[in-house]
Amino acid sequence: MKSKVYFIDFRVTPRENIFGKIGRLLEEAGLSKIISDRDLTALKIHFGERGNTAFIRPVYVAQIAEAVKKAGGSPFLTDTNTLYAGTRSDAPSHLKTAIKNGFTYSTVEVPVVIADGLRGASETVINSKGKHFKKFYIGSEIYNADAMISIAHFKGHELAGFGGALKNIGMGCASRKGKLAQHSTVSPKVKRKLCVACEDCLSHCAVSAISMKDEKASINNDTCVGCGECILICPSEAIQIQWNQSIPVFLEGMIEYTKAALDNKKDKTLYINFINSISPACDCADYSDSPIVHDIGIVASTDPVAIDTASADLVNSKKGIESSALTTNLGEGEDKFKGLYPAVDWPLQLKYAEELGIGTRSYDLITIDPLRWKQG
Repeated sequence: MKSKVYFIDFRVTPRENIFGKIGRLLEEAGLSKIISDRDLTALKIHFGERGNTAFIRPVYVAQIAEAVKKAGGSPFLTDTNTLYAGTRSDAPSHLKTAIKNGFTYSTVEVPVVIADGLRGASETVINSKGKHFKKFYIGSEIYNADAMISIAHFKGHELAGFGGALKNIGMGCASRKGKLAQHSTVSPKVKRKLCVACEDCLSHCAVSAISMKDEKASINNDTCVGCGECILICPSEAIQIQWNQSIPVFLEGMIEYTKAALDNKKDKTLYINFINSISPACDCADYSDSPIVHDIGIVASTDPVAIDTASADLVNSKKGIESSALTTNLGEGEDKFKGLYPAVDWPLQLKYAEELGIGTRSYDLITIDPLRWKQG
Protein backbone atom coordinates (compact mmCIF):
# COMPACT_ATOMS: atom_id res chain seq x y z
CA MET A 1 0.00 0.00 0.00
CA LYS A 2 1.30 3.44 -0.96
CA SER A 3 1.98 6.09 1.66
CA LYS A 4 0.86 9.67 1.18
CA VAL A 5 3.49 12.38 0.88
CA TYR A 6 2.13 15.94 0.78
CA PHE A 7 4.03 18.61 -1.16
CA ILE A 8 4.09 22.38 -1.44
CA ASP A 9 6.43 24.48 -3.56
CA PHE A 10 7.58 27.99 -2.70
CA ARG A 11 5.17 29.74 -5.06
CA VAL A 12 2.74 32.06 -3.28
CA THR A 13 0.01 34.54 -4.15
CA PRO A 14 -1.18 37.81 -2.58
CA ARG A 15 -3.91 35.73 -0.94
CA GLU A 16 -1.56 33.33 0.88
CA ASN A 17 2.11 33.56 1.88
CA ILE A 18 4.46 30.63 2.57
CA PHE A 19 3.45 30.48 6.23
CA GLY A 20 -0.15 29.89 5.24
CA LYS A 21 0.93 27.13 2.87
CA ILE A 22 2.97 25.46 5.61
CA GLY A 23 -0.10 25.51 7.84
CA ARG A 24 -2.23 23.80 5.19
CA LEU A 25 0.56 21.28 4.52
CA LEU A 26 0.60 20.27 8.18
CA GLU A 27 -3.18 20.08 8.29
CA GLU A 28 -3.35 17.83 5.24
CA ALA A 29 -0.52 15.62 6.52
CA GLY A 30 -2.48 14.92 9.71
CA LEU A 31 -0.66 16.86 12.42
CA SER A 32 -3.80 17.22 14.53
CA LYS A 33 -4.24 13.42 14.54
CA ILE A 34 -0.73 12.90 15.91
CA ILE A 35 -0.82 15.47 18.70
CA SER A 36 -3.06 15.00 21.74
CA ASP A 37 -3.81 17.52 24.48
CA ARG A 38 -0.75 18.30 26.61
CA ASP A 39 1.57 16.09 24.56
CA LEU A 40 5.16 17.09 25.23
CA THR A 41 6.23 17.26 21.59
CA ALA A 42 9.86 17.07 20.47
CA LEU A 43 10.53 19.19 17.39
CA LYS A 44 13.65 17.28 16.28
CA ILE A 45 15.80 19.63 14.24
CA HIS A 46 19.41 20.35 13.30
CA PHE A 47 20.38 23.86 14.47
CA GLY A 48 23.33 24.03 12.07
CA GLU A 49 26.98 24.30 12.98
CA ARG A 50 28.26 27.82 13.60
CA GLY A 51 29.28 29.19 10.18
CA ASN A 52 26.71 27.11 8.31
CA THR A 53 23.83 28.97 6.64
CA ALA A 54 21.89 26.21 4.87
CA PHE A 55 19.90 25.04 7.92
CA ILE A 56 16.12 25.53 8.07
CA ARG A 57 15.01 29.11 8.71
CA PRO A 58 13.75 29.62 12.27
CA VAL A 59 10.71 31.56 11.00
CA TYR A 60 9.55 28.39 9.20
CA VAL A 61 10.01 26.35 12.38
CA ALA A 62 7.91 28.88 14.28
CA GLN A 63 4.93 28.00 12.06
CA ILE A 64 5.31 24.31 12.87
CA ALA A 65 5.56 25.07 16.59
CA GLU A 66 2.41 27.19 16.41
CA ALA A 67 0.52 24.38 14.66
CA VAL A 68 1.52 21.96 17.43
CA LYS A 69 0.26 24.41 20.05
CA LYS A 70 -3.06 24.78 18.22
CA ALA A 71 -3.40 20.99 18.22
CA GLY A 72 -3.03 21.00 22.02
CA GLY A 73 0.61 20.00 22.29
CA SER A 74 3.48 21.54 24.23
CA PRO A 75 6.40 21.73 21.77
CA PHE A 76 10.12 22.11 22.41
CA LEU A 77 13.01 22.30 19.96
CA THR A 78 15.61 19.61 20.44
CA ASP A 79 18.69 17.87 19.11
CA THR A 80 21.48 15.74 20.57
CA ASN A 81 25.10 16.78 21.01
CA THR A 82 27.61 15.98 18.30
CA LEU A 83 30.18 13.20 18.48
CA TYR A 84 32.96 15.43 17.16
CA ALA A 85 34.29 18.47 19.03
CA GLY A 86 32.59 21.53 17.54
CA THR A 87 30.11 24.27 18.35
CA ARG A 88 27.37 21.77 19.30
CA SER A 89 29.35 19.16 21.26
CA ASP A 90 28.05 20.03 24.73
CA ALA A 91 24.78 21.53 25.90
CA PRO A 92 25.99 25.08 26.69
CA SER A 93 27.80 25.39 23.34
CA HIS A 94 24.88 23.78 21.55
CA LEU A 95 22.38 26.22 23.07
CA LYS A 96 24.66 29.16 22.25
CA THR A 97 24.93 28.01 18.61
CA ALA A 98 21.16 27.55 18.34
CA ILE A 99 20.61 31.10 19.62
CA LYS A 100 23.26 32.61 17.33
CA ASN A 101 21.68 30.82 14.37
CA GLY A 102 18.34 32.43 15.17
CA PHE A 103 16.50 29.78 17.19
CA THR A 104 15.58 32.22 19.94
CA TYR A 105 12.41 32.20 22.02
CA SER A 106 11.45 35.57 20.56
CA THR A 107 11.45 34.03 17.08
CA VAL A 108 10.26 30.45 17.57
CA GLU A 109 8.37 30.93 20.87
CA VAL A 110 9.30 27.50 22.23
CA PRO A 111 12.14 26.45 24.55
CA VAL A 112 15.24 24.56 23.41
CA VAL A 113 16.12 21.31 25.21
CA ILE A 114 19.32 19.38 24.44
CA ALA A 115 18.07 15.80 24.46
CA ASP A 116 21.15 13.99 25.73
CA GLY A 117 22.19 16.38 28.46
CA LEU A 118 25.27 18.32 29.39
CA ARG A 119 27.91 16.19 27.63
CA GLY A 120 25.86 13.72 25.62
CA ALA A 121 25.53 11.02 28.27
CA SER A 122 21.85 11.43 29.20
CA GLU A 123 20.52 8.41 27.34
CA THR A 124 17.84 5.76 27.40
CA VAL A 125 19.03 2.24 26.56
CA ILE A 126 16.72 0.24 24.32
CA ASN A 127 17.17 -3.50 23.89
CA SER A 128 16.26 -4.75 20.44
CA LYS A 129 17.42 -7.43 18.01
CA GLY A 130 19.13 -5.84 15.02
CA LYS A 131 21.60 -7.19 12.50
CA HIS A 132 24.31 -4.89 13.85
CA PHE A 133 23.14 -3.73 17.29
CA LYS A 134 21.39 -5.28 20.28
CA LYS A 135 21.46 -2.15 22.45
CA PHE A 136 20.58 1.36 21.34
CA TYR A 137 21.43 4.61 23.12
CA ILE A 138 18.82 7.33 22.52
CA GLY A 139 18.78 10.87 23.94
CA SER A 140 16.46 10.60 26.93
CA GLU A 141 14.46 13.79 26.43
CA ILE A 142 13.52 12.71 22.89
CA TYR A 143 12.65 9.20 24.01
CA ASN A 144 10.58 10.51 26.93
CA ALA A 145 8.58 12.94 24.77
CA ASP A 146 4.96 11.99 24.02
CA ALA A 147 5.17 12.86 20.32
CA MET A 148 7.79 13.95 17.81
CA ILE A 149 7.94 16.10 14.68
CA SER A 150 11.03 15.46 12.56
CA ILE A 151 12.02 18.70 10.82
CA ALA A 152 14.84 17.86 8.42
CA HIS A 153 16.81 19.87 5.90
CA PHE A 154 17.15 17.57 2.87
CA LYS A 155 20.68 17.81 1.42
CA GLY A 156 23.68 15.75 0.39
CA HIS A 157 25.71 13.81 2.95
CA GLU A 158 29.22 12.37 2.76
CA LEU A 159 28.39 8.98 4.31
CA ALA A 160 24.66 8.54 3.69
CA GLY A 161 24.45 10.09 0.20
CA PHE A 162 21.71 12.36 1.48
CA GLY A 163 20.43 13.44 4.86
CA GLY A 164 16.67 13.51 5.42
CA ALA A 165 14.09 12.19 7.86
CA LEU A 166 15.76 8.81 8.45
CA LYS A 167 19.14 10.33 9.29
CA ASN A 168 17.52 13.08 11.37
CA ILE A 169 16.04 10.35 13.56
CA GLY A 170 18.62 7.54 13.38
CA MET A 171 21.75 9.60 13.89
CA GLY A 172 20.16 12.74 15.29
CA CYS A 173 18.35 11.06 18.20
CA ALA A 174 21.34 8.96 19.31
CA SER A 175 23.40 9.98 22.31
CA ARG A 176 27.15 10.41 21.89
CA LYS A 177 27.67 6.73 22.67
CA GLY A 178 25.07 5.80 20.05
CA LYS A 179 26.71 8.01 17.45
CA LEU A 180 30.12 6.51 18.11
CA ALA A 181 28.71 2.98 17.79
CA GLN A 182 27.30 3.84 14.35
CA HIS A 183 30.52 5.42 13.08
CA SER A 184 33.19 3.13 14.51
CA THR A 185 33.78 -0.43 15.69
CA VAL A 186 36.80 0.50 17.80
CA SER A 187 37.65 2.91 20.61
CA PRO A 188 38.86 6.46 19.96
CA LYS A 189 42.57 6.82 19.31
CA VAL A 190 45.15 9.19 20.80
CA LYS A 191 47.21 11.21 18.34
CA ARG A 192 50.38 11.27 20.40
CA LYS A 193 51.99 14.32 18.85
CA LEU A 194 48.97 16.42 19.86
CA CYS A 195 48.70 15.08 23.42
CA VAL A 196 49.99 17.60 25.99
CA ALA A 197 49.66 15.20 28.96
CA CYS A 198 47.14 17.42 30.74
CA GLU A 199 45.36 14.29 32.07
CA ASP A 200 41.89 15.86 31.74
CA CYS A 201 40.69 12.72 29.95
CA LEU A 202 41.74 10.51 32.87
CA SER A 203 39.52 12.27 35.37
CA HIS A 204 36.51 12.21 33.02
CA CYS A 205 36.70 8.53 32.03
CA ALA A 206 34.00 6.73 34.03
CA VAL A 207 35.57 3.29 33.56
CA SER A 208 39.26 4.25 33.95
CA ALA A 209 40.07 3.12 30.41
CA ILE A 210 42.67 5.88 29.95
CA SER A 211 46.13 5.91 31.48
CA MET A 212 49.42 7.71 30.89
CA LYS A 213 52.21 5.92 29.06
CA ASP A 214 55.49 7.68 28.30
CA GLU A 215 53.81 10.99 29.25
CA LYS A 216 51.04 10.49 26.69
CA ALA A 217 47.43 9.37 27.12
CA SER A 218 46.64 5.78 26.14
CA ILE A 219 43.20 4.13 25.76
CA ASN A 220 42.59 0.50 26.75
CA ASN A 221 40.30 -0.84 24.03
CA ASP A 222 39.13 -3.73 26.19
CA THR A 223 37.95 -1.43 28.99
CA CYS A 224 36.57 1.46 26.89
CA VAL A 225 32.75 1.51 26.69
CA GLY A 226 32.62 3.92 23.76
CA CYS A 227 30.93 6.88 25.45
CA GLY A 228 33.07 9.34 23.47
CA GLU A 229 33.35 11.88 26.30
CA CYS A 230 37.15 11.94 26.06
CA ILE A 231 36.85 13.22 22.48
CA LEU A 232 34.95 16.22 23.77
CA ILE A 233 37.09 16.79 26.89
CA CYS A 234 40.53 16.82 25.23
CA PRO A 235 41.62 20.51 24.92
CA SER A 236 44.18 19.78 22.18
CA GLU A 237 41.94 17.50 20.06
CA ALA A 238 44.44 14.68 20.50
CA ILE A 239 41.71 12.06 21.07
CA GLN A 240 40.01 11.35 17.77
CA ILE A 241 37.33 9.10 16.27
CA GLN A 242 38.49 6.15 14.21
CA TRP A 243 36.09 6.40 11.27
CA ASN A 244 36.47 2.77 10.28
CA GLN A 245 32.87 1.71 9.65
CA SER A 246 32.06 0.65 6.09
CA ILE A 247 29.35 2.65 4.35
CA PRO A 248 26.85 -0.23 3.90
CA VAL A 249 27.14 -1.20 7.59
CA PHE A 250 26.93 2.46 8.61
CA LEU A 251 23.70 2.90 6.63
CA GLU A 252 22.12 -0.24 8.06
CA GLY A 253 23.17 0.68 11.59
CA MET A 254 21.69 4.15 11.19
CA ILE A 255 18.39 2.62 10.09
CA GLU A 256 18.37 0.24 13.06
CA TYR A 257 18.83 3.30 15.27
CA THR A 258 15.92 4.96 13.50
CA LYS A 259 13.70 2.02 14.36
CA ALA A 260 14.86 2.09 17.99
CA ALA A 261 14.28 5.85 18.34
CA LEU A 262 10.71 5.38 17.11
CA ASP A 263 10.18 2.44 19.47
CA ASN A 264 7.65 4.26 21.68
CA LYS A 265 6.31 6.74 19.11
CA LYS A 266 3.92 4.56 17.11
CA ASP A 267 1.41 6.83 15.32
CA LYS A 268 2.90 9.79 17.22
CA THR A 269 5.47 11.07 14.71
CA LEU A 270 5.21 13.36 11.68
CA TYR A 271 8.06 13.98 9.24
CA ILE A 272 8.74 17.24 7.40
CA ASN A 273 11.56 17.68 4.86
CA PHE A 274 12.61 21.11 3.64
CA ILE A 275 14.01 20.64 0.12
CA ASN A 276 15.69 24.00 -0.34
CA SER A 277 19.25 25.32 -0.09
CA ILE A 278 20.16 21.78 -1.16
CA SER A 279 23.83 21.84 -0.20
CA PRO A 280 26.20 19.00 -1.13
CA ALA A 281 27.26 18.34 2.48
CA CYS A 282 25.78 18.04 5.95
CA ASP A 283 24.76 21.06 8.05
CA CYS A 284 27.37 19.80 10.54
CA ALA A 285 30.00 21.55 8.40
CA ASP A 286 30.98 25.05 9.50
CA TYR A 287 30.28 26.35 5.99
CA SER A 288 27.62 25.92 3.30
CA ASP A 289 28.56 25.31 -0.33
CA SER A 290 26.18 26.53 -3.04
CA PRO A 291 23.08 24.38 -3.81
CA ILE A 292 23.28 21.52 -6.31
CA VAL A 293 19.73 22.14 -7.63
CA HIS A 294 17.29 25.01 -7.25
CA ASP A 295 14.83 25.18 -4.35
CA ILE A 296 12.00 22.65 -4.72
CA GLY A 297 9.59 22.83 -1.78
CA ILE A 298 8.50 21.20 1.47
CA VAL A 299 7.08 17.68 1.97
CA ALA A 300 5.30 16.11 4.94
CA SER A 301 4.26 12.54 5.73
CA THR A 302 3.69 10.06 8.53
CA ASP A 303 6.05 7.65 6.71
CA PRO A 304 9.80 8.44 6.97
CA VAL A 305 10.76 6.00 4.21
CA ALA A 306 8.23 7.40 1.76
CA ILE A 307 9.14 11.02 2.49
CA ASP A 308 12.87 10.42 1.95
CA THR A 309 12.17 8.44 -1.23
CA ALA A 310 9.97 11.23 -2.56
CA SER A 311 12.52 13.89 -1.58
CA ALA A 312 15.33 12.07 -3.40
CA ASP A 313 13.12 11.59 -6.46
CA LEU A 314 12.23 15.30 -6.49
CA VAL A 315 15.89 16.34 -6.33
CA ASN A 316 16.93 13.84 -9.00
CA SER A 317 14.12 14.98 -11.31
CA LYS A 318 15.61 18.47 -11.51
CA LYS A 319 18.48 19.82 -13.56
CA GLY A 320 21.70 20.24 -11.62
CA ILE A 321 23.35 23.63 -11.21
CA GLU A 322 26.55 23.62 -13.25
CA SER A 323 28.42 26.06 -11.02
CA SER A 324 27.93 23.82 -7.96
CA ALA A 325 29.98 20.94 -6.50
CA LEU A 326 27.96 18.63 -8.77
CA THR A 327 30.10 17.94 -11.84
CA THR A 328 28.39 14.79 -13.15
CA ASN A 329 24.77 13.54 -13.31
CA LEU A 330 23.53 17.08 -13.95
CA GLY A 331 20.65 16.08 -16.20
CA GLU A 332 16.99 15.79 -15.25
CA GLY A 333 16.36 12.29 -13.89
CA GLU A 334 20.03 11.58 -13.18
CA ASP A 335 21.20 10.58 -9.70
CA LYS A 336 22.56 13.77 -8.10
CA PHE A 337 23.71 12.00 -4.93
CA LYS A 338 25.72 9.42 -6.88
CA GLY A 339 27.17 12.38 -8.75
CA LEU A 340 28.37 13.83 -5.45
CA TYR A 341 29.36 10.57 -3.74
CA PRO A 342 29.88 7.74 -6.26
CA ALA A 343 30.93 5.23 -3.57
CA VAL A 344 27.75 5.65 -1.50
CA ASP A 345 24.90 3.24 -2.30
CA TRP A 346 22.31 5.57 -0.77
CA PRO A 347 19.19 3.54 -1.79
CA LEU A 348 20.38 0.86 0.66
CA GLN A 349 19.07 2.86 3.63
CA LEU A 350 15.59 3.04 2.09
CA LYS A 351 15.55 -0.65 1.21
CA TYR A 352 16.70 -1.70 4.69
CA ALA A 353 14.21 0.62 6.38
CA GLU A 354 11.43 -0.98 4.33
CA GLU A 355 12.66 -4.45 5.32
CA LEU A 356 12.53 -3.47 9.00
CA GLY A 357 8.94 -2.28 8.65
CA ILE A 358 9.68 1.40 9.27
CA GLY A 359 7.78 2.43 6.15
CA THR A 360 7.46 1.90 2.42
CA ARG A 361 9.25 3.28 -0.64
CA SER A 362 5.94 3.31 -2.51
CA TYR A 363 4.19 6.67 -2.29
CA ASP A 364 1.65 9.02 -3.78
CA LEU A 365 2.83 12.63 -4.05
CA ILE A 366 -0.08 14.94 -3.31
CA THR A 367 0.51 18.56 -4.31
CA ILE A 368 -1.19 21.28 -2.29
CA ASP A 369 -1.75 24.23 -4.63
CA PRO A 370 -1.59 27.85 -3.42
CA LEU A 371 -4.82 29.70 -2.74
CA ARG A 372 -5.58 31.80 -5.80
CA TRP A 373 -6.07 35.54 -5.64
CA LYS A 374 -9.27 36.80 -7.19
CA GLN A 375 -9.55 40.47 -8.15
CA GLY A 376 -12.75 42.43 -7.68
